[in-house]
Amino acid sequence: MRRMGRGKTVLTGIVFFAALAVLLSLGTWQVQRLHWKEALLADIAERRVAAPVPLADIEAMAASGEDIEYRPVTVSGVFANNRERHFFATWHGQTGYYIYTPLQLADGRFLFVNRGFVPFEAKEPEMRKQGQLTGEQTVTGLARARLTEKPSSIVPDNDLAKNIFYWKDLDAMAASTGIAADRLVPFFVDAGDAPNPKGLPIGGVTQFDLPNNHLQYAVTWYGLAAALVGVALYALFRRKGDPAP
Repeated sequence: MRRMGRGKTVLTGIVFFAALAVLLSLGTWQVQRLHWKEALLADIAERRVAAPVPLADIEAMAASGEDIEYRPVTVSGVFANNRERHFFATWHGQTGYYIYTPLQLADGRFLFVNRGFVPFEAKEPEMRKQGQLTGEQTVTGLARARLTEKPSSIVPDNDLAKNIFYWKDLDAMAASTGIAADRLVPFFVDAGDAPNPKGLPIGGVTQFDLPNNHLQYAVTWYGLAAALVGVALYALFRRKGDPAP
């Protein structure tokens, strides 16, 4: 019986230390993630106030594998208004769409520009004709990287037949408008808040609210580790206080 009791104690100790190691490692991992996220947010804040650069500079960065997200850029071209794509979105609590319009560059390539938000009832171009800019235009905004896959299984599939996109599939946007892959700039640009005729689309819709809950998660994991130690110490002292059989 004594051997069985000793074996049970050893097993309990192994389980305790394994669980403690897991909780402490998770807490430490969240601290590391916290430092990474804080550095990322600081980097993004610095990028946003930088002077805009020509599109060629952003393309060179993307080609070399550098992060182009939120980097200010200026580009000129002619909007292919008949090829705009509609991305389902909400803006300040209102349901509607972001208007992604291909901007044809001087070299014949196309760059999809998120021109901004329109309310649900203004989805069709006929409802905002004055905002359909013609002739050469200069757009200043922020470069945005393309997505390689749907961000989540709960996100609906894009409805190409109705021209409604639920995630930014650049290849699908281009293919649905007849733009060949070799004529496509491989990232997006979010237009700035320069006003458009009659106010639509509403530019400057880029969102920067990246969640940073890593401190909360770290405190939770470390707190669970402390609670586990407390329970173990209580059980240990209680056992020592029990009279021997």
